[in-house]
Amino acid sequence: MDVSFLSFWNAMTTSPILAIAIILTLGVIFVNGWTDAPNAIATCVTTRCLGVRTAIWMSALFNFLGVFIMTQINSAVASTISNMVDFGSNTHEATIALCAALLSIVIYSVGASFLGIPTSESHSLIAGLSGAAIAIQGGIGGINGSEWVKVLYGLVLSLAMGFAFGWGICKLITIVCQNLERRLANRFFAGAQIAGAAAMSFMHGAQDGQKFIGVLFLGLAFSNGMNSVEGMEIPVWLMLLCSLVMGLGTSVGGEKIIKSVGMDMVKLERYQGFSADLAGAACLLISSLFGIPVSTTHTKTSAIMGAGAVKRISAINFSVVKEMMLTWVFTFPGCGIISFVMAKIFMLLF
Repeated sequence: MDVSFLSFWNAMTTSPILAIAIILTLGVIFVNGWTDAPNAIATCVTTRCLGVRTAIWMSALFNFLGVFIMTQINSAVASTISNMVDFGSNTHEATIALCAALLSIVIYSVGASFLGIPTSESHSLIAGLSGAAIAIQGGIGGINGSEWVKVLYGLVLSLAMGFAFGWGICKLITIVCQNLERRLANRFFAGAQIAGAAAMSFMHGAQDGQKFIGVLFLGLAFSNGMNSVEGMEIPVWLMLLCSLVMGLGTSVGGEKIIKSVGMDMVKLERYQGFSADLAGAACLLISSLFGIPVSTTHTKTSAIMGAGAVKRISAINFSVVKEMMLTWVFTFPGCGIISFVMAKIFMLLF
């Protein structure tokens, strides 16, 4: 398959349905940068290490670098997403189903962001693809069980490892720095937390950027009459396009989500914010290297809870945690049903 930019442009200008799929994919990447990436800088902003706009622009830059650099090193996450569902041999219908899946993500994510609730675009994407595959195949035959298992691993991993790493790193820091003068400690962790937020933003781009690169690559395959991207190499221009759009989305903002994650859930000090950032980045790096798609939102928020629990478990505002957990629980059926219905409607229209 020809994956050059010229071939991509020619295919998009001659196929309206492919153009819609590409625009929707880029829209989802933009929304991801807007609604999901703010989690990476929430602690840095709320502990007043950086101003909101400065932190957002820093995050945009490191999201860009994360997508671009990590995809060239290891694109296992993109492969997992591309091979998770089977839309069948009819590539025209497969492209329609892909459009339905992407539209469901936009509807769900934008609605949640206006309420200031951090969503998981990862789970929205997985649910959307699965709902569309079930619609087009008339059953669960379109779901690749072996790849879906990685999603379940990622769900457990992002919660358990995030909390454990957050608690462990924060506990270690309190022991090592217990005799350090408080003013010096705050000064050190102000700089360390900026570095931690940059690392978290980089790994957010590495994880989430790859997921949507996988979707774009799948759309390119459909336009060339292929129903799989197995064994194919992702072109550099596609990495660059996705990273630019995600960085642009991050630059738009996300102040409500920053407040929900960084202030309402747990009141953090700077050393705790640094612990949460370092823990989240480490979890995302491990998951990316093993090709396991995890939720960056789950990872960061569970790391924040782990760091907050070092002082006392009552430091966590469980009413906010409950609200977030319910949102995540409803993501799979919510996005899946929207995608299923949209796929059926799109197949009738197109």
